Amino acid sequence: MSSAAASPGRRVSLLTLGCSRNEVDSEELAGRLAAGGWELESDPAGSDVVVVNTCGFVESAKKDSVDTLLAASDTGAKVVAVGCMAERYGEQLAGSLPEADAVLGFDHYADLAERLDDVAAGRQVASHTPADRRTLLPISPVERQDAATGVAVPGHAGWGPRVLRSRLDDAPVASLKIASGCDRRCSFCAIPSFRGSFVSRHPDEIVAEAEWLATQGARELFLVSENSTSYGKDLGRELGGTRALEALLPRLAGVDGVERVRVSYLQPAETRPDLVRAIATTPGVADYFDLSFQHSSETVLRRMRRFGSTDAFLALVDQIREYAPEAGIRTNVIVGFPGETDDDVAELERFLTGARLDAVGVFGYSDEDGTEAEGYEGKVDPDVIAERVARVSALVEELTAQRAEERIGTVVDVLVEQAGGDAGTEGGDEAEVTGRAAHQAPEVDGDCVVLGAGNVERGELIRCEVVDTAGVDLIVRPVAPAAGEDAAR
Repeated sequence: MSSAAASPGRRVSLLTLGCSRNEVDSEELAGRLAAGGWELESDPAGSDVVVVNTCGFVESAKKDSVDTLLAASDTGAKVVAVGCMAERYGEQLAGSLPEADAVLGFDHYADLAERLDDVAAGRQVASHTPADRRTLLPISPVERQDAATGVAVPGHAGWGPRVLRSRLDDAPVASLKIASGCDRRCSFCAIPSFRGSFVSRHPDEIVAEAEWLATQGARELFLVSENSTSYGKDLGRELGGTRALEALLPRLAGVDGVERVRVSYLQPAETRPDLVRAIATTPGVADYFDLSFQHSSETVLRRMRRFGSTDAFLALVDQIREYAPEAGIRTNVIVGFPGETDDDVAELERFLTGARLDAVGVFGYSDEDGTEAEGYEGKVDPDVIAERVARVSALVEELTAQRAEERIGTVVDVLVEQAGGDAGTEGGDEAEVTGRAAHQAPEVDGDCVVLGAGNVERGELIRCEVVDTAGVDLIVRPVAPAAGEDAAR
């Protein structure tokens, strides 16, 4: 994408913390800034302004955001905070962090280039004033699409044929936002208050951006949102309604240059049989299920304002594996939630043992500002939480390693992400080639180490046999495709 030539003093770098949704937002901001005449720099030390896209999800993420803002200030550049932490705390963050020259919310994104002009010139920019973004759109989902045109929703600029986005790396996988916000009211989560109500992107807009990403070298599309299973509920029947994601997946998989489409952030209570079948059986869509179980004890789930049980979740896992026995399934769980008992932990362990998941993130509960659970009685002692995290983490490490071992002898399609150096060492047994199979999402689910890969290139999809494991990582070797198989793929 072309942009106006940057004038002196208009060099900007973007630092992104948090989840893949933030990564998409940063690339939107990069596109806006480039269109506004700012020159994108990869090195903060060579920039006039550093924009830090913060994360405000949990305390550790907030600390990382503050540390990054302070480090950016040490470069001598002007520093601007945007993103979830800036949106959530606004002027409070500005008051406690004078090193930030401006703290801007989502409503500033459309004119960010102009606001950076002000910052670079030393003009004061008023800090963002936080508000509950759930109040900005109608309660009824079907009334939101028209109303959303006047509300800032990062990643939903309504760009039509023009994609206002600049890639900040050349990775063969790219995140693609299909929706923003969340209508759920989980008692431990503050995200809806600062991300707002759930809003889907129009499918044609998503496909247009997918086509653009393919021209930028993306071979895998990682579909992200706060809740992908709600996609389409606000779009109306003519666009598929609650079945819109099932209709969208084959369109994305059919984009020229795209080898694989991966869906993330599924809510178990909303994961319908038709969606399971679409993900598990649509050619070009990874049979991968990122399910937000969080716990499996009914008692804990109800206090979390969630639904489900060990048996219901195991039934969902069985349903997935009926369609795709080798499907990848991952989740996150919270232990130490207020009121959690030893029996509740044992129930969670029963689920994890029975489910045989591929990857599990284990987190200890901590209070989040403004959430319902913050005021709950029955808080678990921090030492007990730490013990439970260690106990469940040890079980998870054992179970996920076993699940990886079950894949020995199977064939996987590996997207090559690193292919530097020689093809192999002496004897050809090892190669500096790594990538991911269909059951492995970026950064969180392990990798494939490819032995004897030969002259492969980054972004290439190669068929391999699993020959060994190292924890959740797979050790694989390329295999020749069966006759006629390449033509069928």
